[in-house]
Amino acid sequence: MKVVLFCGGYGMRMRNGPADDVPKPMQLVGPRPLLWHVMRYYAHFGHTEFVLCLGYGARHIKDFFLSYTETASNDFVLRGGEVELLSTDISDWSITFVHTGIESPIGERLRRVREHVEGEEMFLANYADVLTDAPLDVMVDNLAASDAGASMMVVPPQSSFHCVEFRDGTNRVSGIRSAARLPLWENAGYFVLRQEIFDHIPENGDLVEDGCGALAEKDRLIAHPYRGFWQPADTFKERAALDAAYESGARPWMLWEHPSTLPAGVR
Repeated sequence: MKVVLFCGGYGMRMRNGPADDVPKPMQLVGPRPLLWHVMRYYAHFGHTEFVLCLGYGARHIKDFFLSYTETASNDFVLRGGEVELLSTDISDWSITFVHTGIESPIGERLRRVREHVEGEEMFLANYADVLTDAPLDVMVDNLAASDAGASMMVVPPQSSFHCVEFRDGTNRVSGIRSAARLPLWENAGYFVLRQEIFDHIPENGDLVEDGCGALAEKDRLIAHPYRGFWQPADTFKERAALDAAYESGARPWMLWEHPSTLPAGVR
């Protein structure tokens, strides 16, 4: 199953200054960028055909893969000046690089790579800057077993703020609850899509508001609620937390380090 990754956003909240044109998915977590971690997650479940929707800072992504060094994250033997890899990251990956515009919204980026997922009954899509340990195979199976046009992972609100409730018509507070305890769910950025999604995204449209919104109105969108590990990297603080977790060895998103988590058919 092909995986479409949206890699063209500015990521302004993570920039170090005006001269820093590194796109958000290329920010490092350990020795590898966020994008690599997301791709390894999909490859863990057997999905190794990627379509990268490039835009801002595209050269950084191209250069990373064109000069990819397997020895940075794999054991190897150096014998007589020749490197013998004991394992490999990306040797079985197929990566299609497509420039989808600098200012294009997510839906338009998807429209511009439509030809690269033609013939796929279902395909995967991701913002390329969020890490999780969610069971992707279950999410895929749930959509396959339904007649829906798309599935999206959802998570509880991530805000640390407390929400205040008022008694009707007064300024008296009736209750205080953390946002995470509210009966609400947020878009988690992991999608399983059918070709039908293209029928609902207009030119320069949005994947969620236009595409998924239209499917929801037709009762053709299903959600995959998840309360396990899910961590965005929208800010320096969040990215630093992921980097610290990597260094400490607490890496729940790195399922490929644990063979027992392989889905059936991939072992």
